[in-house]
Amino acid sequence: MKLIIKLLLTALAVVILAKILPGVGVEGYVSAIIVAIVLALLRLIVKPILVVLTLPVTIITLGLFLLVINAVIILLADAFLDGFVVNGFWWALIFSILLSILQSIFNSVLKEDK
Repeated sequence: MKLIIKLLLTALAVVILAKILPGVGVEGYVSAIIVAIVLALLRLIVKPILVVLTLPVTIITLGLFLLVINAVIILLADAFLDGFVVNGFWWALIFSILLSILQSIFNSVLKEDK
């Protein structure tokens, strides 16, 4: 149940950010839910591989390269899905940062309700 709530909150964040950011678009609520699922799968499968492969760069940049990895994951989701559009790397980076902020806000609200 907790996973479903997190996915729905991520889909809500995707819809909000798509309305705010001009370089990001999502077709509808169903597409946003699919985006949330694909992002969760990419973070589960692809992100650990990218983190291991780019570990020296991540250490040199004191972890800031993880922002680039998150942007790449957003661009991969854009490539896999038809209903989700990101216009370039910089929009993916901004979207990734704002999505992380919104997810942390949603998670803190969920923890307060318990």
